[in-house]
Amino acid sequence: MRTVVQRVREASVTIGAAVHSAIGAGLLVLAGISRDDTPDDFAWMSRKIPNLRIFEDEEGKMNRSLRDSGGELLVVSQFTLYADASRGNRPGFSESAPPEIAKALFDRFVELIRHEAGRPVETGVFGADMQVSLINDGPVTIILESPKK
Repeated sequence: MRTVVQRVREASVTIGAAVHSAIGAGLLVLAGISRDDTPDDFAWMSRKIPNLRIFEDEEGKMNRSLRDSGGELLVVSQFTLYADASRGNRPGFSESAPPEIAKALFDRFVELIRHEAGRPVETGVFGADMQVSLINDGPVTIILESPKK
């Protein structure tokens, strides 16, 4: 599993002309699911993200987690995180999990991170054409990949 975690002042997902979900200060997580991911990958990622110490403490140091800060969480599925553009100019997506498998895995990941974070989790709509807006805070952007054995 691969994620892009962005500390945001606010973020939203719009589908068509309507805002589907929105958060204030917290984390926007773009989540890519590979065809080789296992339940251990989702468990690791769902524990890691809410505990990342990327929010500032009273001294201005990144020393607080999402849990500590009381921030909100928006998780959006993004299969393009597994794009391979190493040959030619048209990316291939053979490493991404097929949609019929990825949707169930993404839903499971959202369940797990909701439990680990101990707060509601907003999401996009799997497979929809979404417009994601954000105000990156910092900017702080962390790319996480679940450890492979």
